[in-house]
Amino acid sequence: MRLTILGGGGFRVPLVYGALLADRAEGRVTEVVLHDLDAGRLSAVTRVLAEQAAAVPDAPRVRATTDLDEALRGADFVFSAIRVGGLEGRANDERVALAQGVLGQETVGAGGIAYGLRTVPVAVDIARRVARLAPDAWVINFTNPAGLVTEAMSRHLGDRVIGICDSPVGLGRRIARVLGADPREAWIDYVGLNHLGWVRGLRVAGRDELPRLLADPGLLGSFEEGRLFGAEWLRSLGAIPNEYLHYYYFGREAVHAYQRAERTRGAFLHEQQARFYEELRAPDAPALDAWNRTRAEREATYMAENREAAGAGEREADDLSGGYEKVALALMRAVARDERTTLILNVRNRGTLAALDSEAVIEVPCLVDANGAHPVAAEPLPGHATGLVCAVKAVEREVLAAADSGSRATAVKAFALHPLVDSVTVARTLVEEYVRVHPGLAYLT
Repeated sequence: MRLTILGGGGFRVPLVYGALLADRAEGRVTEVVLHDLDAGRLSAVTRVLAEQAAAVPDAPRVRATTDLDEALRGADFVFSAIRVGGLEGRANDERVALAQGVLGQETVGAGGIAYGLRTVPVAVDIARRVARLAPDAWVINFTNPAGLVTEAMSRHLGDRVIGICDSPVGLGRRIARVLGADPREAWIDYVGLNHLGWVRGLRVAGRDELPRLLADPGLLGSFEEGRLFGAEWLRSLGAIPNEYLHYYYFGREAVHAYQRAERTRGAFLHEQQARFYEELRAPDAPALDAWNRTRAEREATYMAENREAAGAGEREADDLSGGYEKVALALMRAVARDERTTLILNVRNRGTLAALDSEAVIEVPCLVDANGAHPVAAEPLPGHATGLVCAVKAVEREVLAAADSGSRATAVKAFALHPLVDSVTVARTLVEEYVRVHPGLAYLT
C-alpha cells in the first residue's frame, strides 16, 4: 500500500513514519512517497527517516519527489500536511495581526483567516489533481486551518477527504487519565469545529464520569485544561473546552501575552527549524539526533504564552508525545483493512449538528470502516456554543467565497465577521497588510 505525504519535507513527517514502522500487520503501508517544493528539506527529512528505519527489517520504502503529479499517481492514501508560505508566512500572520491589537494565531482569528486565504487555492488544486490522478485514494488532511481546508477539498473529493487533529485526542486522553480510566475504553462526547470544540461527557461502562471531574477542584487543577481555564469557569460551562478556546474565552489576555513575548510562536519555529535544516546540510550530521533535540524543544514550548497568561505552568511529560500520527495510522487501518474503530475527525455534518447545513465540516466522533468516516449523532450544543460555532463557520464560508472569487471585499467581510476581530476598519487594514506581505494573496483584487 502506498502513502503519499504532501509537505514531505516538513518537520513532523518522521512522526508519521515512526508510526508506520511500528505497524507490522498485513496490508500495512509498504511505500512512502514524500512530496515537497523544497528539495533541500526533502533531503533532510529523508535522512531522518533512513536513520529511523536502520534497525527495522522490511521498513516501508521511501521515495522523494518535487513533482506533485508523480507523487499522486498510484497513491492509496494521500496525507496532506502542507504549509503555504512556510513558517515565515506564519510569523508574518502573527506580526500583522498583533500590530492591530488582534490575535494572529495560525488557526484562530485574523492569523487563521490569512492562512486560510492563501492555503485554500492550493488545497483545491491538490484536490482536483487527486480526483484526476488517484480517484480511488483517500485524502487525510492535517493542513491548517484543518476544518476549513477539509471543507474546501470536500467540494471536489466528497467524503474521501477526512480531516484529522491531535487536540481532541490529547484532551480526551488527559481527562480519562485524571479520572483513572483507560482512554481506549472511554466514549468521549466531543462536538464542535476544528479547534473549537467541547468535551461534554466521558462515559466509561455507560456511566458519565465528567460530572465527578467538574465537582472536584483538585482533579480539575491536575491537568492542563483545568489550569488553563480555571475550575470556576469549567464548572460554569459544564464542559471541558478544547485548549484553543482559551483564545476566545481569554482573548484580551492572550493578545497581551503574545505582544509581550520576545517573539511569536511562528518566529520561534521559523528560527528553530531553520537551524535544524541548516545543521543537516552537513552530510555527516546525525540526522535523527538533531531531529529529536529540535522536536523536544518544540513540544515543550507549545502554547507557552497561553499557559503563562493563565499561570498554568509547564506541560506534562505525557503531553509531549504528539498524537496526530497515531490518529492518521488508525484512520488508514480502519479504511484499508475494515478495522472498525471510533475516532474524532473532521467530516461533513450530514445532519449531526442541526444548526449547520449538511456540507459543513465539523469535528465529532465518527465510526470508521472501509466505507469511510460516519459522524455519530450528537445532542445539540448549548446556545453559547452554537452561536460561536455558527459565527466561525460563517467566517469560514466567507474565506471559501473569497478564495473562489478573488474578491478583496469578501476577504474583508471574513475578517470583520470573526468574533476576535472587533472592527471593520481593522479588517480592512488587515487585508491591506496581508496582501502586502504575502505574494500568495495577490489574487485578491
